[in-house]
Amino acid sequence: MKQEYDVIVVGAGPAGSTCARYAAAQGASVVVLEKDRDVGMPVRCGEAVSNRSLEKIVDIDPRWIAATIRRFRLVSPSGQIVEPDLGGHGFVLERRLFDYDLARLAVEAGAEVHTKSYVDGLLPSENGWQGVALQWKGERREIRGRIIVGADGVESRVGKWAGVDTTTHMRDMETCAQMTLSNVDLEDDACEFYFGNDTAPMGYLWVFPKGNGMANVGVGISGMASKQRAAIRYLKDFIARRFPGAGVLTTVAGGVPCAVTVDTLVKDNIVLVGDAAHQVNPMSGGGITSGMFGGKMAGEAIARALAREDLTLLQEYPRQWEKDIGAKHRTYHRMKSAVYKFPDETLDDIARKVLALSPEKRTIWGVFRTALRHQPALVWEMVKVFGLGR
Repeated sequence: MKQEYDVIVVGAGPAGSTCARYAAAQGASVVVLEKDRDVGMPVRCGEAVSNRSLEKIVDIDPRWIAATIRRFRLVSPSGQIVEPDLGGHGFVLERRLFDYDLARLAVEAGAEVHTKSYVDGLLPSENGWQGVALQWKGERREIRGRIIVGADGVESRVGKWAGVDTTTHMRDMETCAQMTLSNVDLEDDACEFYFGNDTAPMGYLWVFPKGNGMANVGVGISGMASKQRAAIRYLKDFIARRFPGAGVLTTVAGGVPCAVTVDTLVKDNIVLVGDAAHQVNPMSGGGITSGMFGGKMAGEAIARALAREDLTLLQEYPRQWEKDIGAKHRTYHRMKSAVYKFPDETLDDIARKVLALSPEKRTIWGVFRTALRHQPALVWEMVKVFGLGR
């Protein structure tokens, strides 16, 4: 590990590794510091992504794919099943391999990756920050860097140290729990989503197949709802009903910031990406590809800023994020805020109305139009932001 780099990336998740790859590919000296022993471990994710999003940012390696998803099953509180047309397909990943290979791609582009590197502070300078302090293999180290990237997840400390407000309100912090199960009987090409106050209040429960009789089964509920009952309790009750003979291979829990993007993506020479920047899709809680898009945008802006010796060019990153994704995420947040308040009776009514639609209108957007039929302004916003009906 050298004492000085152009770019220090704190965190080797998908967003951090992607940022490092794109910055290093343009000649920047980049180091990625990962606090855990292994990149990609532990896995704290449902592991599902859209093929169209992933293909836009990385060449897909078949080794990453545990299952290919072609059906999308929504289950209402009373058990009505809606299968909207996805207009594409998705994947359930093997994040252990996926994250590892994203870090490898960053190294191939010229970046360094160091695990067991626990960053515990920023080094101040007159005009921002000059580097980080860390514990590396039991030793105290200080590393200088012209630009510091916070890719350190929902509990990001880099942003807080730099004075960026990364607080997530309790109503937007989804409390999640997930178990990876074996010996389950389900279709390997269908994801299942369950809704209802007794299953996942102000959220949803998911079943994502991984092939060979395995599945990720998890639940995410609003932080407000978790005050009454923990997410893990809802998950255990569901598994006891749905998969009584399953074996539990892993259990993870954590928080997902289903909020709008933080107001400040760049402050001085500090750049935030991924969960640290609240770049998770507020509606679905998925953050793999959106964080990678943020990492790509940031990495490219960082490379331009360094090449031209002008750190004001870092502001191109938040402008591009807002144009390409940020505005959509604000709409998703409004949709989530509306839908998550629905009582069970409304959710069942929506299912009945969607099932009454003709097959060609039974799309995921048809579901949302039906769900938000009493909020025409929000439906119109969806049409404009997502280009529906064109």
